[in-house]
Amino acid sequence: MNLQKHFDFFTIFGLMKKIVLLLVLCISFGSCNSSKGIKTKKSKTTKVNTRKNNTASPKPSKTIESIIDYAQTFEGTRYKYGGTTKRGMDCSGLVVVAFQKENINLPRTTADLKKTGEWIDVKNVKEGDLLFFATKKNSRKVNHVGIVTKSRPGYVEFIHSTSSKGVITSNLSERYWYSAYVQARRMM
Repeated sequence: MNLQKHFDFFTIFGLMKKIVLLLVLCISFGSCNSSKGIKTKKSKTTKVNTRKNNTASPKPSKTIESIIDYAQTFEGTRYKYGGTTKRGMDCSGLVVVAFQKENINLPRTTADLKKTGEWIDVKNVKEGDLLFFATKKNSRKVNHVGIVTKSRPGYVEFIHSTSSKGVITSNLSERYWYSAYVQARRMM
């Protein structure tokens, strides 16, 4: 009889371990959702549809090309909170300085930038648009921004300043950036 109780205990214990493992796996996979399923608040601006039939966007204007070219001169610059020079640059500093080169004055902080311009669907982004991200774990609060440098259907490249690598160019399809993406805005 004692052997039977001992056997029942280990059977139940083994079953409980499997249930706990299954629950942990379900929770883990449930928290790895991509940004496609995330709903974000939209500002009171309207969507801008710039592409028809999902074709490549037209060549960017000379002003946009100049903004992107100037932003790219900072590639490799180390990250510095509040920085706006080759000695150090933060993400919103890069955006503000690049647009200032063309006499376009934008707000200095990411929080203010995310309220500026027109909200656009990510499928419609083009060169010169801004991408906004929430990079803090378990938060959808925007805290990072980059400038779109290349765009075609299914492919978006952007330049930005990261705290770990400084000013770099990344692709929105990279898992980290895809998951952190919140919104896109057009400044001009």
